[in-house]
Amino acid sequence: MAQRVLIAGAVSLDPDLLIADEPTTALDVTVQAEVLDLLLDLRRERDMTVLLVTHNFGVVADICDRVAVMRAGRIVEDRDAAGLFASPEHPYTRALLAAGPGGAPPRPPLAGVLPGKAQQ
Repeated sequence: MAQRVLIAGAVSLDPDLLIADEPTTALDVTVQAEVLDLLLDLRRERDMTVLLVTHNFGVVADICDRVAVMRAGRIVEDRDAAGLFASPEHPYTRALLAAGPGGAPPRPPLAGVLPGKAQQ
């Protein structure tokens, strides 16, 4: 309910852009779907752009038109969602997509994820 209240407050001023930073964190999948449907409905009804910040590629695949993948604070790939999922171009994007659940054996750490930080 808290996410819905915050979304209602955010759209009360009729913005052209709504920035939603992890709006579905800690929600079960049913409530997550409801919140995402609400965002999509508001986007259509108000002709509003929604910038969704998330680490959840499932959410991205379901509702996003365009995706920017960031690594160490920089955009490394910026494409339409269908193209990104069909054939990711950047090695980091490929590694992120390959790291999803699916019963695969654990992969080694991503090299150089944070510049200047030693990998554990």
